[in-house]
Amino acid sequence: MIRRIVGKTLGLLGYTIQYGCIAHCAFEYIGEVVICSGPSMEPTIRNYDVLLCDNLSRHFFSIHKGDIIVAKSPDKPSVNICKRVIGLEGDKVCMSSPSALLKRHTYVPKGHVWLEGDNLDNSTDSRSYGPVPYALIRGRICLRVWPLESFGPLKESPNGRIQDNWP
Repeated sequence: MIRRIVGKTLGLLGYTIQYGCIAHCAFEYIGEVVICSGPSMEPTIRNYDVLLCDNLSRHFFSIHKGDIIVAKSPDKPSVNICKRVIGLEGDKVCMSSPSALLKRHTYVPKGHVWLEGDNLDNSTDSRSYGPVPYALIRGRICLRVWPLESFGPLKESPNGRIQDNWP
């Protein structure tokens, strides 16, 4: 009797571990559900929007200008950030705020991206901490899941900071 109970318990434990490993791999390498908080991506992403993140993009280098990504914060690696890709390696990007009279530019180094929030006045981004290593990218946001009235792909950048060539 006890042998059967122990056997069933160990079998259940084995299945639980297997399914846990499968779930971990799916969320780590395929995709995950992300809840974004904070004002840095408003009006595109509002506080506590639920988003679907595609984690395969980072493995196949299919991150493009204009994509909204989730990355580890360069300042606090335990925190994830949600920002828009403004520049890829080799691109010339504007480091200044939109209201600055004198515009400062820099080039994005190899293996890095330039990230900015859509709410430029209330965003800590590459203008503060510089280019972000590609290795810190966790995935690309592909869909808003919640709230239901906003379900679907996300909009283009509302601030016009994505350009092919800066003057």
